[in-house]
Amino acid sequence: MDIHSYDVIVIGAGIVGATAAAQLSASRRVALVEAEAAAGYHSTGRSAAVWLANYGSPDAQILTRASREFLVSPPVGFSEVPLCGVRGSLVLARAGQEGALRDSMVGAVGVREITVAEARGMVPAIRDVVTAAAYEAGAADLDVAAIHQGFLRLHRGRGGVLALRSRAGRIVRVGGAWEVEVTGGAVFRAPIVVNAAGAWGDEVAVMAGVRALGLVAMRRTACIVDPAPWVVTDWPMINDMDEAWYCRPEMRTKLMVSPADETPIHAHDVQPDEYDVAVGIDAMQRALDIDVRRVERSWAGLRTFSPDRGLVVGFDRVADGFFWCVGQGGYGIQTSPAMGRLVAGLVEGKVDADLAGAVGLVDPGRFN
Repeated sequence: MDIHSYDVIVIGAGIVGATAAAQLSASRRVALVEAEAAAGYHSTGRSAAVWLANYGSPDAQILTRASREFLVSPPVGFSEVPLCGVRGSLVLARAGQEGALRDSMVGAVGVREITVAEARGMVPAIRDVVTAAAYEAGAADLDVAAIHQGFLRLHRGRGGVLALRSRAGRIVRVGGAWEVEVTGGAVFRAPIVVNAAGAWGDEVAVMAGVRALGLVAMRRTACIVDPAPWVVTDWPMINDMDEAWYCRPEMRTKLMVSPADETPIHAHDVQPDEYDVAVGIDAMQRALDIDVRRVERSWAGLRTFSPDRGLVVGFDRVADGFFWCVGQGGYGIQTSPAMGRLVAGLVEGKVDADLAGAVGLVDPGRFN
């Protein structure tokens, strides 16, 4: 049996596994194992991420805000291109939603209510059904590939190993260490295993004899359309107050549209449903005067949530050395720099001060 010994094994090389492995590799020997031929194939590689200070669960917001400095000014050599660019985010409300819009702004950071005329100055296609709007100037586009590849490169540069096409088939605790047997028969052995398997997180846990959390994978659909004759290059991201759809400029002249769907589904290579694509376009057209004549491309990805929709980060209360890092939902990219620091801090027993407020919120013990 071909056994490779490490200090930590991270299962899953999506954005969360990559950032966790990169940070842990600074002080430990880390193996990052991935079932697919390419890292980030199912969720990370299909994400159209935007940094939004007020998006997600309270723990996600803490990590999002703590990630901004890194995303704006990454370490020298982390990436050859900028990780983010200013975009801004606009929320549109219709008649009867004005109160809900103002309620959503209570406690929010960097958001202000603007007039419909101001909103239309940003997005001339806004229809008369829109009666109120709010704007978050600090929202930013994120280059998912640059961020993900940057962490993978950092992991390898620190001596870490990335094992692709290495699906876990057996996970057992033997003599104070975890043994993870992967495709081809190789065995990775370490005292700590980090479960960063996303939609497959419960499957990995059960394989290891650990109680599942009840994670739910959900399909999220998106498509690219031509908004001509509108010039959308400088438009902000546009969100519906009820989160029934959103859109944002893509490739400078195109528009990405999503119905913001959350369809529970089993973990697999998920594909878009034509009905969801049509629903998203129709919802957008109710608020924006955009004549969509054809869909240029559509895709779907997986977003996985814990039972309370919060992040799950930390050691299992029962299984020694089994570390959870799952339930990122749609927040994995924008929280990634801080998530890596949080994982490393919890493993090392010393969490950075700006992340301390998230520790109690993300503890896996809340599901025991």
